Amino acid sequence: MTINQDGAWLQPSQGDVYAVVGDVVIVKAVGEDTGGKYALFEVMVQPQIGPPPHIHSQEDEAFYVLEGKVEFHLDNQTIVATPETFIHSPKGQRHSFKNIGSTPARMLLWAMPAGVEKFFAEVGTLMDDPSALPPPVSPTMIERLLATAPKYGIEIIPPASESAQPE
Repeated sequence: MTINQDGAWLQPSQGDVYAVVGDVVIVKAVGEDTGGKYALFEVMVQPQIGPPPHIHSQEDEAFYVLEGKVEFHLDNQTIVATPETFIHSPKGQRHSFKNIGSTPARMLLWAMPAGVEKFFAEVGTLMDDPSALPPPVSPTMIERLLATAPKYGIEIIPPASESAQPE
């Protein structure tokens, strides 16, 4: 997709689709499309799944919940987000989320500036069908996530370290 003076568009379910450690990420816009200003994704999160606590040093993230019930942890604050909830997580903030519902959750994710789309492509597995379930999380996926995250300025916080974070 190329954004120009006439704009750009994608139809529903269009865009590269990646399975990223339990989530399905559909890429809607990347830095090459937006002059590096932002990247946009549609994210499907299965029940009881979500990324570990982490900190982005290069981008802010914003989430808009479309479907489901997602629990966000932003530093020491917990927010239960239902449809139409907007969450902003500035760079440098420890955050995580988890689908606490019994059905898949769906949300939009903006990253400003762009760049994290390259991380998703590197750690994810390209999928043909955006409605397919992602493969189960494996130790190999977690190892790839942990090895790749620092290259993109992302610090993954191990469970033992999470409880040691300042209150």
